[in-house]
Amino acid sequence: MHKAGFVNIIGNPNVGKSTLMNAFVGEKLSIITSKAQTTRHRILGIVNGNDFQVVLSDTPGIIKPAYELQTSMMDMVKSAFDDADVLIYMVEIGEKTLKDEAFFQKITSTKTPVLLLLNKIDQSNQELLETQAELWQSKVPNAEFYPLSALTGFNVKNVFDRLVELLPESPPYFPKDQLTDKPERFFVNEKIREKILMYYKKEIPYAVEVDTEEFFEEENIIRMRSVIMVERDTQKGILIGHRGKALKRVGVEARKDLELFFDKQVHLELYVKVNKNWRSNQQQLRRFGYQK
Repeated sequence: MHKAGFVNIIGNPNVGKSTLMNAFVGEKLSIITSKAQTTRHRILGIVNGNDFQVVLSDTPGIIKPAYELQTSMMDMVKSAFDDADVLIYMVEIGEKTLKDEAFFQKITSTKTPVLLLLNKIDQSNQELLETQAELWQSKVPNAEFYPLSALTGFNVKNVFDRLVELLPESPPYFPKDQLTDKPERFFVNEKIREKILMYYKKEIPYAVEVDTEEFFEEENIIRMRSVIMVERDTQKGILIGHRGKALKRVGVEARKDLELFFDKQVHLELYVKVNKNWRSNQQQLRRFGYQK
């Protein structure tokens, strides 16, 4: 008997969805920073065993959209209900509400099996943990409850084993050696964007999109050329920095991660280009994969 199915992870920003998926997959597929809205796309991570295939989906955090890009991000979250065999709803210690009440109603009324994960318990104490567990189990009575720490790995294996138990009987959806549904260039873009989220403040990280225009793999090296797009000239200046030092740091740190990811030497060229109001332009959003 072989089991296979889609497990979709949803929750507010910064609850640790990407950390959990990376822990399940054993690879850093989703970028992780302390800033909200780090995840913009719906990313699949595939875990294979002899008799199972778990297709994990990391979705953007649940927010109230302020512009077209965020609307597209929320559409990806809503689509997580359409093909889910199991839903993971993640909350963190100290959290009390979901930012979208209609979405919360959808979670509590779904017929799909739901695992409610209370994350970051390594930052808690027993009294707070018990209070939070009681709160969330009353709010989502249709869910199985698990406290865990995605960062330290506490209870992660137990949750994964339960996911496998809940999967329907099915042949695999993807080849058994496939790790994700995204192409290599996508991960180049994401590694660069992660460094921008880490090193820049205020609006800059959210006004940025990365497009890898060239990706040439040779026997001993991969040569990449990526363009970082911003919305205004002032943002371009901040991104590049004095004598190009800020942009150089992004390139150096991204290259280190990419060499680990691809297990090969990487040559990375970075350029910055102004692409005015791309976050509100439907044609541009389609180009970057946010809309169909």
